[in-house]
Amino acid sequence: MKTVRTILQNKGKDIWHISPEASVYEALQLMANKEIGAVLVIKNEIIVGILSERDYARKVILKGKHSKEIMVEEIMSTKVIYVNTTLSVEECMALMINKRIRHLPVIENGRLVGIISIGDVVKAVIEDKEFLIDQLVHYITGVPS
Repeated sequence: MKTVRTILQNKGKDIWHISPEASVYEALQLMANKEIGAVLVIKNEIIVGILSERDYARKVILKGKHSKEIMVEEIMSTKVIYVNTTLSVEECMALMINKRIRHLPVIENGRLVGIISIGDVVKAVIEDKEFLIDQLVHYITGVPS
């Protein structure tokens, strides 16, 4: 069974972040340049929130505001849910579904070590299921792997 640690080993541990005082426009530029759907908001080396495309769509566009005039801290989500590296991908999937979130910062020994997305988790779950199916097929047919 794969864990968060396995996901980070495969995808890398890049952590993109922005200041709460930055404009939403700057955050969107960062997300577009890095091809990510959310960015951590960090102040004085402490995570104070997370800003996602969903936050932007619901709190800027739908309210007729302008991204160059609004600061990240005005629309970021402040309730950030974290996971550790030992959590299984199935547990992450359940957490993300139950909390209706798409990104999880990863903490190990009190330190931020990465962030995973729902896409990372789904990919890991599919890989696990494909491996299990392959093993069962080989067992049933008697053909070695």
